[in-house]
This record gives sequence, structure tokens and C-alpha cells, in this order.
Amino acid sequence: MRFDVLTLFPEIFQGYLTQSLLKLALDKGLVEIHLWNIRDWAKGKHKSVDDRPFGGGPGMVIMPEPVFDCVEAVRAKAPEPGQLVLLTPAGRRLDQDLVRELTNYRRLLLLCGRYEGFDERIRLGLKPLEVSIGDFVCNGGEVPAMVVIDTVIRLVPGVLGDETSAVEESHSEPGRLEYPQYTRPRVFRGMEVPEILLSGNHPAIARWRREQSTARSRQGARPDAEQPPTSEGESHEK
Repeated sequence: MRFDVLTLFPEIFQGYLTQSLLKLALDKGLVEIHLWNIRDWAKGKHKSVDDRPFGGGPGMVIMPEPVFDCVEAVRAKAPEPGQLVLLTPAGRRLDQDLVRELTNYRRLLLLCGRYEGFDERIRLGLKPLEVSIGDFVCNGGEVPAMVVIDTVIRLVPGVLGDETSAVEESHSEPGRLEYPQYTRPRVFRGMEVPEILLSGNHPAIARWRREQSTARSRQGARPDAEQPPTSEGESHEK
């Protein structure tokens, strides 16, 4: 699977690309990640990519011309044009169902912005898939892009050492949370590992884990609190 990250700050990704699971996937050739600086397609002496918003207001807005030129040039770098993804809190909420959908694409172009966001004509003209990682505003689209990469690569065959890891973990089914996990020591500050996990009775352990997973899911160990809507005009690219 190939990811093309379109950003004004490609250097942000340098450390991220060296982390263990992703680095192994890159080394094995299971995943490709290419970084592109939108500013390379900017024109003029100062290579400007942003300007003041029409109608007034704070901050700067990313201009459409360098983004269109960048997207069109990067798409031409490979035979498959891929799916363009715009990181924005106005987009569809990233959940495990959407992650699975994204794995159907062999190539994703992740468009990251900054400042007060993108000129609206970028959204209208390029018609990207708009994705949100939550109802909050990041300093830029780079961290949301990393979240998309991190979640999607886990479902790429061969990336996880044990393919069942993705089957049993939280959100493998809608609303389901993973059972609690324990390791050594058997007793820590008065808290003991459940006896069933030490029994060696694997059918009983599997049954206990299913029960714990169901109980956690019903109790809402990670309840989704109601959040106020994001203000119009704000975006992950801010």
C-alpha cells in the first residue's frame, strides 16, 4: 500500500517513519510512504502558499493553485492515481469501519494543511474524501495523517506479526472493547492477576476473555461523551 503525504512540513514525519512497526512494514516493502512539500509547487520569488482571506478575518488561507498543482503532479508519479484524503474536522469521523474502507485503496494521498485551512475551491475542485480524527483542532494536518497511516497499516496483510491481533482488539467489531490484559509480576501492589489466566485451561480463558470484553463494552469503559459541534471554518489544517 502506498501513502503520499502532501504537506508544508515534511520534516515532521522523519522521526515517525523510524518507529518499529511502521519501519518494519517499510523495510519489508509492504508499505510505501512518500513525502511531498506543497511549497515546491508554489510560484514567485517567495514561494508563497498562503494569503489573507477575502472578507477579512484572522490568519492566512492556503491558496488553491499550489495545492492543485501538487496533487496533480503527485498523482502522476504512479500508475494508480489513488484516493485523495483531506484531513478536516468537517469530514467523516475516522472509525474502524472507515479504516477498513481505506484499506481497499492501494494508494492514499493525504493532504495536510496549516494556518486557517484551505481555500474552499480545493475541496470543491479536487473532491477529496474528507476525514476527521475528532471534534478538535490540530495545529496542522500532519498528526491526523499519521493517525490515518497508523490505523490503516495495521490491516495491511503481513504488517502485524500475529494477524489475530487486529481481530481481537478494541473496535474490531462496532462498539466492542478488548478484554483486560496482564503480564508479570503475578502480584503488583496488592493487585493480583485473575486466577483463570494462570490455569492453563485455554477454552476457559477464551470464555473469560469474551465475557470481560462483553462486560467492558456494555459498561462503556470508554464512553463517547457528547461533544459540541466544531466551529465552522476551523480545521485540522489550522
